[in-house]
Amino acid sequence: MHKTVFTTERGHRHQQAALNAAPDMLDITMLRQPDRETLLAALGDAEYLISERVGVIDADVIQAAPNLKLILRLGSLTYDIDTEAAKAAGVVVCRWPVGSVIRVAEHVVTQMLALGKKLRETEAVALAASAEWGESKRTDEDTFAYNWSRRRNVEGLWGRTIGILGFGEIGAEVARRLQGWDVNLLYSKRRRLPPSLETELGLIYVNENELFGQSDYVVNLLPYFPETDLLVDRSSFERMKPGAFLVSCGSGSVLNEADLAEAVQSGKLDGVALDTFEWEPIRPDNPLIPLAQSGFNVLLTPHVAAGASAAAASERMADFTNIVNHVEDKPLKYRVT
Repeated sequence: MHKTVFTTERGHRHQQAALNAAPDMLDITMLRQPDRETLLAALGDAEYLISERVGVIDADVIQAAPNLKLILRLGSLTYDIDTEAAKAAGVVVCRWPVGSVIRVAEHVVTQMLALGKKLRETEAVALAASAEWGESKRTDEDTFAYNWSRRRNVEGLWGRTIGILGFGEIGAEVARRLQGWDVNLLYSKRRRLPPSLETELGLIYVNENELFGQSDYVVNLLPYFPETDLLVDRSSFERMKPGAFLVSCGSGSVLNEADLAEAVQSGKLDGVALDTFEWEPIRPDNPLIPLAQSGFNVLLTPHVAAGASAAAASERMADFTNIVNHVEDKPLKYRVT
């Protein structure tokens, strides 16, 4: 058995999924947001350290683990790992892409495009095939009826300002997918990222007020903690630009849905797209449902952004690939040092 410490910020459900997928060769100690003393004590005889998404791993942490062979970051961000100290101690550092995170990022881009293009509204026009728009003619090079229903404000992302609230692994993957789109990317978080990472991802750091006030699209990726409960509410929406959009793949209970529905109905916001909700499965009295049904630019999806199964056993088993490879002296993937 290989002693392994697994640190995470995620809740019991995600922890258990990881433990269920772990190979039998690993003796895992799971620690959620451990304080420094607890982490250092746990690392005394550890051979492997798995860090899920975030967590400072500095020279002192590495020195506290004299038997440490490999540090595995589940995610793409390794800025908070002292790779030079690891290299000096002969400790390998690897990262591992998280498929569910990448799929959520893809969904966020889909949400923004769908709102900007007014996809639900324009699809309804096409499906209606109404005669009210005039005579239909066969199209050729010079014969076509561009925007025959005279839709207004159908736009894209080019040149827009996108603000990411709660920037972490998903935010980083959103930023990567928008590189080359000529958008302005703002982000806000409690601890600012290193300048080198901001440059790599094309990010501009702003405070929360600036993010709400400057963004054409506000992307909520905040996780749930007691301090984020219903945090994004009327006061947040009032700070947003008139006609802005809000998309959310963060915790459903971060948003005040009644306040959000009011902001859409009043015309303050031009559209919203949510994949998560305060109550799941979504309740029939959710105030956003009648808006979507009556033609407002509201897109609601049933918490599927991460894929059909956000913690599929096969995918979580893959998280341990590099540790198994290291034990079996096989090549490592996504090596950092």
